[in-house]
Amino acid sequence: MAKDIICGMYVDETKTPFKTTRRGTTYYFCSENCLKEFLKPEVEFRYLKIWTSFALIFGSLTAIFEYVYPISLIVSEHFLLFLLATPVQFIAGWRFYKGTRDAIRARQANMDSLIATGTSAAWFYSTIITFFPGLLPTVTTAGPQVYYTESGLIIGFILLGRTMEHVVKGRASEAVRKLLDLQPTLARVVRDSQEVEIPVENVQVGDTVLVKPGEKIPVDGSVVEGYSSVDESMVTGESMPVEKKVGDEVIGATINKTGVLKFRATKVGQDTAISQIVKLVEEAIVSKTPIQRLADVISSYFVPATIAIAVGAFLIWYYGFSMPFGLAFTVLISVLIIACPCALGIATPAAIMIGAGKGAQNGVLIKSGEYLEKAHKLRTIVFDKTGTLTVGKPSLTDVVAFKGFKENEIVQLAAITEKGSEHPLGEAIVRGAQERSLKLVDATDFEAIPGHGVEATALGKKVLLGNRKLMQSRNVSIEGAEEKMQVLENDGKTAMLIAIDGKFAGMIAVADTLKEGSIGAVKKLQSLGLEVYMLTGDDRRTANAIAKKLGINHVLAEVLPQDKAKVIRELKGQGKLVAMVGDGINDAPALAEADVGIAIGSGTDIAKETGGIVLIKNELKDVVTAIELSRKTVSKIKQNLFWAFFYNIALIPVAAGILYPFTGLLLNPIFAAIAMASSSITVTVNSMLLNAYRPKAS
Repeated sequence: MAKDIICGMYVDETKTPFKTTRRGTTYYFCSENCLKEFLKPEVEFRYLKIWTSFALIFGSLTAIFEYVYPISLIVSEHFLLFLLATPVQFIAGWRFYKGTRDAIRARQANMDSLIATGTSAAWFYSTIITFFPGLLPTVTTAGPQVYYTESGLIIGFILLGRTMEHVVKGRASEAVRKLLDLQPTLARVVRDSQEVEIPVENVQVGDTVLVKPGEKIPVDGSVVEGYSSVDESMVTGESMPVEKKVGDEVIGATINKTGVLKFRATKVGQDTAISQIVKLVEEAIVSKTPIQRLADVISSYFVPATIAIAVGAFLIWYYGFSMPFGLAFTVLISVLIIACPCALGIATPAAIMIGAGKGAQNGVLIKSGEYLEKAHKLRTIVFDKTGTLTVGKPSLTDVVAFKGFKENEIVQLAAITEKGSEHPLGEAIVRGAQERSLKLVDATDFEAIPGHGVEATALGKKVLLGNRKLMQSRNVSIEGAEEKMQVLENDGKTAMLIAIDGKFAGMIAVADTLKEGSIGAVKKLQSLGLEVYMLTGDDRRTANAIAKKLGINHVLAEVLPQDKAKVIRELKGQGKLVAMVGDGINDAPALAEADVGIAIGSGTDIAKETGGIVLIKNELKDVVTAIELSRKTVSKIKQNLFWAFFYNIALIPVAAGILYPFTGLLLNPIFAAIAMASSSITVTVNSMLLNAYRPKAS
């Protein structure tokens, strides 16, 4: 069964003829009205406002001439009311008849069925009383003999409720529409050495695209020429512009700020990051959470049950308690109107729509409502170490100078020695020297000594760089260095010894450093009550050193890549609801095995990630954002369902006349319509409060 994302009704995909496919996702609808509203929301909204105004004006006039200034015409005392109410019933209310017809064709009941049945019953009864007063029993006690005002104002108030609901739901999905509107319509491409402007949909993979300062980047690509800073805030939520140079990725719909960029198009059309983000958000909106599936089941039985309750209440009061026909008929109409499960249908989709849209604004893409709900229950979260908690490549961390040598001298000579090396440790030393603005020339007499280190001549000096074995083989004394080396190694760092012209000069330490914000993110997650694990293939000593800095107490070290999913399975076997945070490629099996897979730093490869939650930015604080947003969204869903059930459970008995024996009061169908519309507005506005959520800096 599918969910109609316009009205929230339960729809059987195999029966309903009303469906459409957008960006690879098929949406199902209970009626042609809902389908049209999805395809052309602005057109439907305009018509909705017109017919709402029409129904309320004519309904109000009917009430005035029935209760305030009665006017009797020659044909019948109720003829003027008939003239005013009939256009409302069959023009403004025509959408409810169409919805009922569509429901019959699909062999299922929907909310339009209740509205059409209730108002039609009131109109037909009143029409018979108007033209053939002797055919039906009339009311002999207090109360109107006709229900033109009720039928007209009921339609008016229900349409008003839908109009207001349309407004707030429109604001709820505004983030998604803004994303769609971000992409420019034209692109400047270089073809046959000429710059030509073409529609963005005609850009092909491999085209060279030119973007000038202040212009939007039309599609995703890789920079081949130029340097600039790019504002990616509309996609990633990151406020600071990002520098782009040759080889860097650019994302469509972001804004080029300063320089001219040429890039090769790598993703176009539906494959661009913007299109994938919108698709993921829309899929999250229509996907079902376990709590929503429960509401679906209730809704599917609710409509026929309501009709049965309405008819049963009428029969009990009319035949069982000899209530006047008109009053018993009022009970029937009130039950039909107030029981429309509109609020129940939109309680979950409204909150998920806001939550998913809010996540997209902050670079957190939630692929399914199910992941959104699961995330709030998480109690265990497992982080891959390399590339997730750490930068993923080694950096120069420590320089220790001995016996009169200077730090910069050691770094410079070591970097010159390693300048031509492709080893990650050597590259880290070279980057460290460049960050210190040290001059690097070419080394001579370079020799790599397997298992020991390297040897070279740098700036006319003989340099040895390597481990203890290298120093021992060349008879270089490292007296006084062992204790410091132990400290560095116990800290998870790789320490290298350096000798200059046969004299021990000091040591250089290299390590995969922690990402900025990782310590704060771990602490925040722990404060939220989550048990944090670190998963890595590193040796236990290095893993423990990193975990100690992060404040992580649970370390799973020396785990082979192919065994990561097994570890997640074992944790789940202990009864834990587990999230796995990884890069989405190397950790794909573990991400898929986890209850909630969170792919971090996915860049523009959004659609290919295994995770149920995808983080565009390479920042761990977004893991906190995802979980906080999940908790707030699920909280709103529960609040919405409470209010939806509260309205129906509390007011259906009132509409059925439970208070009548004690107070002599019956619920007027007009007030039933107001209450029903209010329930829908309540849950939608309550969902809108999610827009106030702002991620906290970790």
